[in-house]
Amino acid sequence: TRSLSITSVDQSMFEKAQGEKVTLPCTFVLSEEDEGPLDIEWVLIPADNQKKEQIIIMYAVDRIYNHYYAAMTGRMQFTNPDPRSGDGSLDILNLKSADTGTYQCKVKKAPGVQSQKIQLTVLVKPARTKCSIEGSQEIGKDVILKCASQEGSPLLSYDWRRVSGAQELPATSTLNKNTGELLLKNASQDYSGTYNCVASNRVGTDECSIELNVTPPINTAGIIAGAIIGTLLGLSVLAFLIFCCCKKHREKKYEKEVHHEIREDVPPPKSRSSTARSYMGSNRSSLGSMSPSNMEGYTKTPYSQVPSEDFERTPGQNPTFAPSKVAAPNLSRMGAVPVMIPAQSKDGSIV
Repeated sequence: TRSLSITSVDQSMFEKAQGEKVTLPCTFVLSEEDEGPLDIEWVLIPADNQKKEQIIIMYAVDRIYNHYYAAMTGRMQFTNPDPRSGDGSLDILNLKSADTGTYQCKVKKAPGVQSQKIQLTVLVKPARTKCSIEGSQEIGKDVILKCASQEGSPLLSYDWRRVSGAQELPATSTLNKNTGELLLKNASQDYSGTYNCVASNRVGTDECSIELNVTPPINTAGIIAGAIIGTLLGLSVLAFLIFCCCKKHREKKYEKEVHHEIREDVPPPKSRSSTARSYMGSNRSSLGSMSPSNMEGYTKTPYSQVPSEDFERTPGQNPTFAPSKVAAPNLSRMGAVPVMIPAQSKDGSIV
């Protein structure tokens, strides 16, 4: 007695690149004894046996249900819109690395039941591959050319080649295909040129290039000496500027202090009128203290020598004063000796 059977059993493993499309086959043949309703179900079997199977898409009672697995919503469909034709294959579009897993197709039509498992591996092509140089690019030094892809599924393999000059790797070079490192020992100027790295896996390749320029050793002693001399000169200039600024600041401070002391210690100058009055008063007091015995040797001070502008007059403006009678003070009360006060005549002589 014939029963339901799945015919697509030739291929059970698929490897695809990310972003591509895959068709997981599931074709079947029904038997005359299979009279029940047709059910086709695709499930994702997790790698962890403790987790439950996740239904992806299902056909039942002449209807398609594809809302069970949100991660593939809009990216999966039955290959044949009418699975009753015997084709329950599944198309997955725009593959992602998270789609990697074991898929199972179950076909039921009572009393017949059959299933098939398919392993899907989604690989990521190498991408964003970068080249770099490690070590000093000097003659006689060891140089390492590095190559690494930031994206890409394992197993990644790296290969270096020279694209300029002799187009052959130097004889002293050592290549590690797994790490992407190319070691160039005892580099010479002949090693200079452009090098290209190709990263690859089972689904694609990516590459990068770098320029190697091997030069003679740098005179580090001269550079260090020049740096030291330049630093010392710079410090000297800085110290001189600081000294000048401090000196100028001290001079300004000293001028301010001297000016302040002059204002506080020196009394204000007397006016010319007060100076003249004090001068005249001193002369009169000296005249009053003279006795008749020493009057003969007295020399009169001319008015023209009085240090005051108030007493400077033209000859026509000099007033003529008549001898005034001054009341003599009561000398007895004061206990002083009477003094003769000289008077001035018209011709300027003392009377």
